[in-house]
Amino acid sequence: MSRIGVALMGAALLVYLVVAVWLAVMFLAVGTPVSIGMGVALIVLAPLGAWALIREMQFGFAADRLGRTLDAEGGMPPVETELTPSGRIARADADPLVARYLAAADAEPADWRARYRLGVVQDAAGRRKDARASIREAIRLSRV
Repeated sequence: MSRIGVALMGAALLVYLVVAVWLAVMFLAVGTPVSIGMGVALIVLAPLGAWALIREMQFGFAADRLGRTLDAEGGMPPVETELTPSGRIARADADPLVARYLAAADAEPADWRARYRLGVVQDAAGRRKDARASIREAIRLSRV
């Protein structure tokens, strides 16, 4: 299912780039200072948006690959606490659990599996920014 979503996003990106370039050419052809400025902005911003989307897709693919590998090895963190209806760790349980997984990841700084588990627990605790950083580090470590 997620592969279909990625394919749709890729197709939408291509359509967006074609339309943005076409509009940029049209704006530049008008020749007024405002239209030239808009054309240049489209030429700069469209590839920048495409780059950001491609980077996010690369992150998603790499994180999914590591998650599937860790799950196949039986190394995903078990559910140790009661979860909220949204699937998050209860606030009272989040801090000690994250601290424990952080200590485990710090004890094995070159182990991508420990860093990925930390990211999973941080995500379940609602700490998205920290989770993304941990999973990004796990991706980097897995390539070494």
